[in-house]
Amino acid sequence: MATTVSEKVKFDLEFLLKTSPRVLDNMIGTPSGLSEWFADNVNIKDDEYTFFWDGSMQSARLISRKPNAGIRFQWIEDEEEDMDTYFEMTITVDPMTKAVIMTVTDFAEEDEVDESRRLWEKQISNLRRVLGA
Repeated sequence: MATTVSEKVKFDLEFLLKTSPRVLDNMIGTPSGLSEWFADNVNIKDDEYTFFWDGSMQSARLISRKPNAGIRFQWIEDEEEDMDTYFEMTITVDPMTKAVIMTVTDFAEEDEVDESRRLWEKQISNLRRVLGA
Protein backbone atom coordinates (compact mmCIF):
# COMPACT_ATOMS: atom_id res chain seq x y z
CA MET A 1 0.00 0.00 0.00
CA ALA A 2 1.43 3.37 -1.01
CA THR A 3 1.81 6.03 1.64
CA THR A 4 0.85 9.57 0.84
CA VAL A 5 2.19 12.74 2.32
CA SER A 6 -0.55 13.98 4.58
CA GLU A 7 -1.84 17.45 3.98
CA LYS A 8 -0.95 20.13 6.44
CA VAL A 9 -3.68 22.42 7.74
CA LYS A 10 -3.27 26.15 8.19
CA PHE A 11 -3.91 27.82 11.54
CA ASP A 12 -3.59 31.36 12.92
CA LEU A 13 -2.87 32.62 16.42
CA GLU A 14 -3.12 36.25 17.58
CA PHE A 15 -1.08 37.70 20.42
CA LEU A 16 -1.38 41.16 21.96
CA LEU A 17 2.13 42.40 22.79
CA LYS A 18 3.18 45.42 24.82
CA THR A 19 5.92 46.71 22.55
CA SER A 20 6.42 48.81 19.43
CA PRO A 21 6.33 47.47 15.86
CA ARG A 22 9.99 48.45 15.47
CA VAL A 23 11.12 46.46 18.53
CA LEU A 24 8.96 43.49 17.52
CA ASP A 25 10.36 43.60 13.98
CA ASN A 26 13.86 43.30 15.41
CA MET A 27 12.77 40.31 17.54
CA ILE A 28 11.25 38.39 14.60
CA GLY A 29 13.62 39.40 11.80
CA THR A 30 17.16 39.30 13.12
CA PRO A 31 19.27 36.35 14.28
CA SER A 32 20.00 38.06 17.59
CA GLY A 33 16.30 38.81 18.17
CA LEU A 34 15.16 35.30 17.22
CA SER A 35 17.88 33.80 19.44
CA GLU A 36 16.40 35.56 22.44
CA TRP A 37 13.01 33.85 22.28
CA PHE A 38 12.45 31.54 19.29
CA ALA A 39 15.53 29.33 19.19
CA ASP A 40 18.75 28.76 21.13
CA ASN A 41 20.76 30.14 18.22
CA VAL A 42 20.06 31.37 14.68
CA ASN A 43 22.44 31.69 11.75
CA ILE A 44 21.74 33.30 8.38
CA LYS A 45 23.44 32.62 5.07
CA ASP A 46 21.90 34.48 2.13
CA ASP A 47 18.16 33.89 2.55
CA GLU A 48 18.49 30.68 4.59
CA TYR A 49 17.98 30.84 8.36
CA THR A 50 19.23 27.90 10.44
CA PHE A 51 17.55 27.51 13.83
CA PHE A 52 19.15 25.49 16.64
CA TRP A 53 17.23 23.98 19.58
CA ASP A 54 18.62 21.59 22.21
CA GLY A 55 21.06 19.91 19.85
CA SER A 56 18.73 19.79 16.83
CA MET A 57 18.62 22.15 13.90
CA GLN A 58 16.16 23.09 11.19
CA SER A 59 16.59 25.41 8.23
CA ALA A 60 14.06 27.74 6.66
CA ARG A 61 14.15 30.00 3.63
CA LEU A 62 13.15 33.64 3.99
CA ILE A 63 10.19 34.10 1.64
CA SER A 64 9.38 37.73 2.39
CA ARG A 65 10.04 40.45 4.93
CA LYS A 66 8.35 43.80 5.28
CA PRO A 67 9.96 46.09 7.87
CA ASN A 68 7.71 46.65 10.91
CA ALA A 69 4.99 44.52 9.24
CA GLY A 70 6.11 40.89 9.25
CA ILE A 71 8.21 38.03 8.00
CA ARG A 72 7.48 34.73 6.21
CA PHE A 73 9.62 31.59 6.10
CA GLN A 74 9.32 28.14 4.53
CA TRP A 75 11.00 25.15 6.15
CA ILE A 76 13.55 23.66 3.72
CA GLU A 77 12.10 20.16 4.24
CA ASP A 78 8.64 21.39 3.17
CA GLU A 79 10.20 23.12 0.17
CA GLU A 80 11.90 19.85 -0.83
CA GLU A 81 8.57 18.00 -0.55
CA ASP A 82 7.02 20.72 -2.74
CA MET A 83 4.56 21.70 -0.03
CA ASP A 84 2.94 25.09 -0.28
CA THR A 85 3.37 25.79 3.43
CA TYR A 86 5.09 28.48 5.45
CA PHE A 87 5.19 30.09 8.84
CA GLU A 88 4.63 33.78 9.15
CA MET A 89 4.62 36.42 11.85
CA THR A 90 2.78 39.62 10.97
CA ILE A 91 2.63 42.83 12.97
CA THR A 92 -0.46 45.04 13.01
CA VAL A 93 -1.35 48.05 15.11
CA ASP A 94 -4.98 48.50 16.09
CA PRO A 95 -5.91 51.99 14.80
CA MET A 96 -8.22 52.67 17.77
CA THR A 97 -6.23 51.33 20.73
CA LYS A 98 -2.71 51.46 19.22
CA ALA A 99 -2.25 47.91 20.56
CA VAL A 100 0.45 45.86 18.79
CA ILE A 101 -0.84 42.49 17.60
CA MET A 102 1.35 39.71 16.25
CA THR A 103 -0.45 37.12 14.18
CA VAL A 104 1.30 33.78 13.70
CA THR A 105 0.27 31.71 10.69
CA ASP A 106 1.61 28.17 10.50
CA PHE A 107 0.79 24.75 9.09
CA ALA A 108 0.74 21.38 10.82
CA GLU A 109 -0.58 17.92 10.16
CA GLU A 110 -4.15 17.67 11.40
CA ASP A 111 -3.29 15.53 14.42
CA GLU A 112 -0.45 17.90 15.39
CA VAL A 113 -2.25 21.28 15.26
CA ASP A 114 -2.93 21.41 19.03
CA GLU A 115 0.69 20.57 19.79
CA SER A 116 1.90 23.22 17.32
CA ARG A 117 -0.41 25.82 18.89
CA ARG A 118 0.95 25.01 22.35
CA LEU A 119 4.52 25.30 21.06
CA TRP A 120 3.79 28.76 19.60
CA GLU A 121 2.11 29.83 22.85
CA LYS A 122 5.23 28.76 24.75
CA GLN A 123 7.46 30.65 22.30
CA ILE A 124 5.33 33.80 22.58
CA SER A 125 5.48 33.47 26.37
CA ASN A 126 9.29 33.53 26.00
CA LEU A 127 8.99 36.59 23.73
CA ARG A 128 6.82 38.40 26.29
CA ARG A 129 9.37 37.63 29.01
CA VAL A 130 12.21 39.01 26.85
CA LEU A 131 10.16 42.13 26.05
CA GLY A 132 9.34 42.58 29.73
CA ALA A 133 5.64 42.65 28.83
